[in-house]
Amino acid sequence: MGEPDTILVVDDDVDIARFIEVNLKLEGYRVLLAHDGATALQLVEEHMPALAVVDWMMPQLDGLELTRRLRADPMTAPIPVILLTARGQTADKVIGLQAGADDYLVKPFDTLELVARVRSTLRRNQENREVSPLTGLPGNSRILREITDRARAGADYAVSHVDIDRFKAVNDVYGFARGDEFITALARALHRAVVEVGLPPAFLGHIGGDDFLVVCSPEQLKPLHTKAILEFQAASDALYDPADAERGFVEVVQRNGEVQQANLVTLSIGVAIGQTGATGQLTDPREVISIATDMKSVAKKHNGNYVAVDRRSAVHL
Repeated sequence: MGEPDTILVVDDDVDIARFIEVNLKLEGYRVLLAHDGATALQLVEEHMPALAVVDWMMPQLDGLELTRRLRADPMTAPIPVILLTARGQTADKVIGLQAGADDYLVKPFDTLELVARVRSTLRRNQENREVSPLTGLPGNSRILREITDRARAGADYAVSHVDIDRFKAVNDVYGFARGDEFITALARALHRAVVEVGLPPAFLGHIGGDDFLVVCSPEQLKPLHTKAILEFQAASDALYDPADAERGFVEVVQRNGEVQQANLVTLSIGVAIGQTGATGQLTDPREVISIATDMKSVAKKHNGNYVAVDRRSAVHL
């Protein structure tokens, strides 16, 4: 179990600050108190809290200005801020949000609402940090949580590790900007496939580079893979220069000057089945991902688009 999140509470009303501190500590958070904006900035610099609960109306440096200063510094800009205010009008709330606050809480507030807003703001911030800047898809931590949740839910699930074959040749010939277009094309193809397979909802994550991970039910594997492969093939063919697309390969110049031919990209997909009710069940998310990655390596030994399934657990396929 990791260290508890640190919450900075800033309010010139000592009683309110103490009330918030007690309730957040009861929920397992570590709490720092400040009764003015200057002290709050000092505590932020020293401790870099996970979140700040800031009163709007304070003498000298008020909550709005404190929030603006946090947002102006690249080191403190990611810290989420919940603004406490006695101003309940919509216009006032808009002012607070425009200053950079992530959420607001109108005084007097209920303890349960305070805790709920703290939790939801921390969760959103964590998820935003995990999102790939290129594809907007969740990253590794969120992927692990998804697989853990599926295992705990008690139903069988499948994990697919999807990778672009000969992606390095694309970067070598066309540069990284064009390579990013191939990655986003695969993200779109996988997203469409995930949506099309319907319920139960499949999950799509971006491990990094040209590697993606899909979690779905075993029954959804075939239609999902078929849709993704067809969508990506059409999109990737259009990303090549016309001459290269027509002849079916690109010419890659090696460091020694030798020219080699690289076929157009295809997909290698490795699959592991997480069985929650079987003997020798796979419930550890890292183990399931490792098996899917091993199967992706098997898929790469074959020509063209290829899906390799771990047959030790693929009882539903």
